[in-house]
Amino acid sequence: MRKLTRAAVAAAAALTLAAAGCSSSSGGTDTKGGAANSAITIFNGSTGTIVENWNPFTPTFLQPTNGLIYEPLYWYNFAAESKPTPMLATGYSWDTAGKVLTINVREGVKWSDGQPFSAKDVAYTFDLISKNKALNSTGVSLASSVAPDDKTAVLTFTKPSFTDEAAVIANTPIIAEHVWSKIDDPVKTINPNPVGTGPYKLKTFSPQSYVMEKNANYWQPGKPQIQNVRYIALATADAASAALTAGQVDWMSAFLPGLDQLLKNQKNLTYVNTPALTTSIFTCSGADLGCKGPQTDPAVRQAIYWALNRDQLNKLAGGGFAETASPTMLLPGRDKGWIADPNNLNTPGGPDVAKANQLLDAAGWVKGGDGIRAKGGEKLTLTIQTVTGWSDYISLNDAMTQELKEIGIELKPTQLSWNEWNNNQVQGKFQLSLDSIGLGASPNPYATYLKYSSKTTEKVGQAAPPSGNYARYKNAKVDAAVDAAAATNDEATQKAQYAIVQTEIVRDLPYIPIYVNSMLTEFNTSHATGWPSNDNKYALPASWKQWDNGIVLTNLQPAK
Repeated sequence: MRKLTRAAVAAAAALTLAAAGCSSSSGGTDTKGGAANSAITIFNGSTGTIVENWNPFTPTFLQPTNGLIYEPLYWYNFAAESKPTPMLATGYSWDTAGKVLTINVREGVKWSDGQPFSAKDVAYTFDLISKNKALNSTGVSLASSVAPDDKTAVLTFTKPSFTDEAAVIANTPIIAEHVWSKIDDPVKTINPNPVGTGPYKLKTFSPQSYVMEKNANYWQPGKPQIQNVRYIALATADAASAALTAGQVDWMSAFLPGLDQLLKNQKNLTYVNTPALTTSIFTCSGADLGCKGPQTDPAVRQAIYWALNRDQLNKLAGGGFAETASPTMLLPGRDKGWIADPNNLNTPGGPDVAKANQLLDAAGWVKGGDGIRAKGGEKLTLTIQTVTGWSDYISLNDAMTQELKEIGIELKPTQLSWNEWNNNQVQGKFQLSLDSIGLGASPNPYATYLKYSSKTTEKVGQAAPPSGNYARYKNAKVDAAVDAAAATNDEATQKAQYAIVQTEIVRDLPYIPIYVNSMLTEFNTSHATGWPSNDNKYALPASWKQWDNGIVLTNLQPAK
């Protein structure tokens, strides 16, 4: 979710969410509390009509799919420095060559339909992924996936795959063989009756809201304590701030200007901030993969990078809370040790209009009488998409339109429903798009740099894997360096390979960084307690964060 405006807060008294089914009488938040009938309502940024999809391997799955329904073998907490937490596995080990990963599977776990979970389900999951490229979002290359017994799964890779460890153990949803073996097309199915090991299962679904209910077979004793969780969609994201202050939403992530002042008289409202994502301009950059438009010219992308006045953008759209990004797409503070060239540590605060103009002049883009550049009969006009109601991104677009006009680029912002915006990115049907980069499967940069690998993309019109290379960027040097980093667990060697990646992507800029955005998450404590806090960030609390959402919900207790 993005920034929400104060105007929506003023409308709180008049707000009704009948379309979202948010009232108590329709199964929404239960104001009486108690474990037996406890319920909370969540808004995770979904605007407009909700499209059902519980397939955890597709880019358009509904956010609670991974974390509430399906679980990984391990879980990483990105809100604090910590070792991975065991989930469906209790241990693992590599052979010395990095080609064989042996996993010790947790005993006593059941699927939500009551069937026993075993290592055979783990082996089946990875076997299915290896046989279906469209399901293989991390590009892991498996030779075999077997379960010699119910307690052990053995994955054999075609090459050394140490850096795939986090993706395998912490970012792969484990599915039930007895369910998925009966699905004709695992790529196209929306998995309408999902069966998982997670703390919740699907209760009801509508295009405006859906309800998850407690999984009575959940393997963690006494969890979850919250019986029902309702996810709602709103006509616009702006309405969420009003819903929060009216007590009709219990959990959401949004930047609210003057948040402390807004909440100081709201005794049941609290928040936490965990900045970790780099707000960026995604460009459809690969002409050879079907991208069309001036943004396929590296000089145009470079000019945009240098023309942005990030200090001004922070004031106008970030509320002054944004932090400095890095053109390497790593976090300058946390990841400084992984950034090879000190000159690439930070993005510039102010613009360099002269440099931007020089880049465009040298590339043959000539200003016309209207101030807009053109080349070969093509005007330097670019459309940039964002989600309706994402107010800080809309503000970014407004400000960038003026900043880029100074160098002869005409920016045309468009607002779309989340579904359309996301589908455009996945299929490469855009020129520019505002989104965020960050939070791979582990703090190692490998997952971030997979977004630049040609192995995680497809031609325009075909779906790229979840969290894949939506820019359609293709660079042989980057591909080779990413593969080389994956082949070793030696950090020095990995750093040398990532240095190659950084040199290429800082020049080519398929993703243009703006700033590290704040990540404010708000909670209502009148219905549930135990939310993450600034003093206890036991999970990354964003309401849209997969995996962590299940961790948060299993730590909540009904308010007394």
